This record gives sequence, C-alpha cells and structure tokens, in this order.
Amino acid sequence: MADLIPWKEFESEYSSGFSPEMGAPAKSFRMALGALIIKEKLGISDRETVEQIKENPYLQYFIGMSSYSNESPFDASMLVHFRSRISADIVNKVNQEMVKKMLETTSSQEAEKKTELEEKEVIEPKNRGKLILDATCAPGDISYPTDIGLLNQARKQTEKIIDSLYEQIKGQLEKKPRTYREIARRDYLEVAKKRRVSHKERTKGIKKQLQYIKRNFSHIQQLIIAGATLEQLSNRQYKMLLVVTEVYRQQLWLSENKKQSIDDRIVSLSQPHIRPIVRGKAGKAVEFGAKLSASYYNGYVFLDHISWDNFNESGDLKAQVEAFKNYTGYYPESVHVDKIYRTRKNRAWCKDRGIRISGVPLGRPPKNVSKEQKKQAQEDERIRNSIEGKFGQAKRRFSLSRVMAKLSHTSQTAISITFLVMNLSTHLSRVFCAFLCLFLKTTPFLPPVITKNNIVLKINNKNLSLTLASVAN
Repeated sequence: MADLIPWKEFESEYSSGFSPEMGAPAKSFRMALGALIIKEKLGISDRETVEQIKENPYLQYFIGMSSYSNESPFDASMLVHFRSRISADIVNKVNQEMVKKMLETTSSQEAEKKTELEEKEVIEPKNRGKLILDATCAPGDISYPTDIGLLNQARKQTEKIIDSLYEQIKGQLEKKPRTYREIARRDYLEVAKKRRVSHKERTKGIKKQLQYIKRNFSHIQQLIIAGATLEQLSNRQYKMLLVVTEVYRQQLWLSENKKQSIDDRIVSLSQPHIRPIVRGKAGKAVEFGAKLSASYYNGYVFLDHISWDNFNESGDLKAQVEAFKNYTGYYPESVHVDKIYRTRKNRAWCKDRGIRISGVPLGRPPKNVSKEQKKQAQEDERIRNSIEGKFGQAKRRFSLSRVMAKLSHTSQTAISITFLVMNLSTHLSRVFCAFLCLFLKTTPFLPPVITKNNIVLKINNKNLSLTLASVAN
C-alpha cells in the first residue's frame, strides 16, 4: 500500500506552507497523510490512531518511520493540523495519481493492448470506457435542528457573552443585567418536552425565545457603552456572537413573514457552514451536510465537486466528462446517470461528442419497444448501480455517513480521504483475488474432511490436519 501512494510528488506542495526559520520541525507529508489514511481505514478516533501507530511496526513503516519506536510519533491533536494543512484538492490529486499507478500495476496486458490501439488510432481516437456519475450527501455530526432548539442554544450563548462582558466592568455597574434565564428555559421546555406540539404553541414558543435574545442583545449594547469591549472576548465567543446575530435575523424574518425557508439557513451554531440539503429520499427527506458529486470508472471512484450549498448535479456532467478525457485521453463510450442528468442540453452535448447517455429518450414512450432496447435499459441500470454500491460502502464501512470534523475545510479533507481509502481497498481486494486465483490454479486440493475434533486438508497429495482451535485462531 505504501508503494502505491506518490508521497514524494506532493512533498514540496505540502511543505510550501511552512517557514524554514520559525517553528518546530514539521512532519513529512507521508506521515501526515499516512496517519489520516490509517484513521479512516481502521475507523478509529484520533487518540486511538496514535496508540495504534505507537505499538504497530507496520503502521510506523507506512507513515515513513525508519525504525520501530515505542514512543508516539506525534500528539493526537496533530491530526487536526494534518487535516487543516492537507486540502481536499491535494487529496484528490493524490487519488488520481494513485489510481493511475494501480491501473498500470494490475493491468499490464491491457495497457499493452491500449498502447497498440493508440498507435493505430493516433489521428482519431475512439471513445472507450463507461463513466458513471451520481451525487450524494455527507451528513455532519450535528443534532437534528429545530427552530426553537436553535433559538434556545443562541439564547444560552448570549447569556455567556453577557457574563464575560460584565466581568470586565464589574465594579462600574450597580447590578448585573437581568437575563431571565430560568424563565426562558422553562418556556423552552414547556414546548420541547411535549410529544405533539401544535403550530400555535410552537409559534408562541419561538416568539418568546426571540424576545429573550432581543433583550440580551440590548444588554450587550449597554455593557459596551458602559466600557466593556468585545476585544476581551475569546475568538470562539466573538465568532459565536456573529453566528447568533445571523440566526436571530433569519428566525425573526421567518417568524414575521410566516415562511418555512430562507437562503443560507444556519442549522448549527457550532458548524454554521452546514446547510440543509433536500434529497427527497425515503426516511430522510432532508440531510444536513455537504453535497458532493462523484464519478466512477473501472472500479475506482473520484470526488469531482463538493459544496455546502445545495446544487443541481446535472450541471456537473460536462465538467466531469471533460475531466475524464483529460485523465484518460479519450471520451467515454457511454455515460450512465439517473434521470436528473438527462436534460436536453446534456443529451445534445454528449451526442456531439459521440457519447451515448443512458436512459430512455425524452418525449412520449414508444408503443412497441424491442427486446434489445429493454435489455439495453436493464444493462444501463445495472451498470449505474455500481456507484450506488460505492456510496453505500463509503457510508457503512467508512465515515461518510457521519463526518466528525468540525471545520469546513477539515470536513472536506475528511470526505476526500474516504474516497482515497476506498480506492486503496478496491485495489487490495483485486490483488487478493488475483493471488487466490493463482493459488487455486497451481495448487490441486480435494474438499476438506471434517471430523469431530479436526479438519483434514489434502494439498499436493499430502494430508494436513488442523485442529478446530487452530482454525478459530
């Protein structure tokens, strides 16, 4: 696995952000990216990743250590810096270069055939391969947002800010501003604890929380006039004040205009970059996280576009096909997509380049459909299901179903790492299958004879007896 990843090619790009004169010596790109790959591959936390590397010589070799050491190579908090320094673009570049190397090592015969074809077709290369496109959502690690719950959290944050500002001028004011926090919490629980809340009760509870926040904002203004400064607040508190102000503005507009949606809606105070993504899927009509579009080719998947705002994935088809051409040198023979991609513009664009787009043609369906057309439609849908399986693997086996990173750019890096590790797993499974096929061809054996206490295998005309305890181990 270590030989497949181009560590040295991206070392200079990674180290360009460091100063040669200031700070402690930086960790290498191999150590940074290797630690993130180990974390994603094993599905463990940052602290557990460091502990696994500490006691495993194979993992230490993977991250570039020259000899075994019982000490931790870095602190667990360094993984946060690794995710910040390695952008999603760098990970995607590593993924593409790595897949190129995999295809060269696993299919040398196919590469020779392709070179022969390319020599014959230097003038007009034909379209080859099948490209599969689809989009999905990577939910963030937030609680399910409700308007009254979000306002209650915002009210608590304003109370903490009032406490911090009051400590600066404690001797200048006679009394601390009253925030009615106990009454506000009681009003919130009166609505939140009910199993079924009517629209009137919910609206009344939201208005009460908005009034409490408005009063707290006036107290903050009074404290600033009295001599308190926002510069004394921590960076987290100042950022939280800005987020709470925007949440109050959005919820006040929704309440006054009796609307259900607003642009750039904030659904989490700790992660204000997360947006609601309307998916329309069964069980999850709305997901809260990053929307991404991906392409699938020859068993490997690539992350093409990621955004925290909702977007129409059909607009990415042209860019994804052009990226495929730049990567392989030719256009795909067919593009397999779902219904949302099959617009008139995309169909016309693919037709001009000799690309067949999957699915039935637009307009009224014909009365008489031949068996070949039905078979072709079933085959296209079967091929398209492979990218759905990749998304299922990313969400069930890996961490795409719940991105634990908190910042916007670190979350994007974590998502791109998932696709890189999936391609590594695909290649390793193919190598294992090739080894198993070679082993079965060269090693004649008979079915095992299972007795009460042991298993007898006959390999190369020799009996090999295994106890049940050894098989379990």
